[in-house]
Amino acid sequence: MDFIAGEVLFFNKPLTWTSFDLVNKFRYKLSRKLKVKKIKVGHAGTLDPLATGVMIVCTGKATKRIDEFQFQTKEYVATLKLGETTPSFDLEKEVDAVYPTEHITRELVEYVLKQFVGTIEQVPPVFSACKIEGKRAYELARNGEEVPLKAKTLVIDEIELLSCELPVIKIRVVCSKGTYIRALARDIGIALHSGAHLIALERTRVGDVTLDQCMNPEDIDAFLDREVPAEEVK
Repeated sequence: MDFIAGEVLFFNKPLTWTSFDLVNKFRYKLSRKLKVKKIKVGHAGTLDPLATGVMIVCTGKATKRIDEFQFQTKEYVATLKLGETTPSFDLEKEVDAVYPTEHITRELVEYVLKQFVGTIEQVPPVFSACKIEGKRAYELARNGEEVPLKAKTLVIDEIELLSCELPVIKIRVVCSKGTYIRALARDIGIALHSGAHLIALERTRVGDVTLDQCMNPEDIDAFLDREVPAEEVK
């Protein structure tokens, strides 16, 4: 492999790691292995720390392809807890409100999920990397400032109910760039006349790249030993 000319790699991002943690770890190990001070490494499509799954990492001149990958369709498996909300719409923040769930049935869940298939408007979470006048929304939110976010148009191709053990449901979502699954969880909760937040999220596909093609961070050393010729590490 020629990492400076450019390579495209697939990783399974671990839980609690930021996307930058993964990029930085790989960049550090790669530059050490190649004995170079600097090498371009970037990722396509940020995953929240509490999400796991497919992350595409580009090196060298292949970083020019990042936009191409970001626009590809993505698939997620999301686990939602109904009847409770958090300010971040996931487990990053504590539960801030509790809602009734007695009226919710599997049939109601399936009916509501169908309403989100197609072109929809979605307001991003305030705890997100969206920019407002040059500042990240999460920075403003953590400072207790008002975060005025506008709805964005996006496309949800498929939503499938994988399991329904109320108050917990698991769904598979195929969607366009810019979709916040946390915000989708919030909106599903509202549509159910209750509340909801994410308790687990895994990105299972980006374009044609699936989880079974992805490398775990603990495999990086062995991967580099295999892919970097001996003459490059002298």
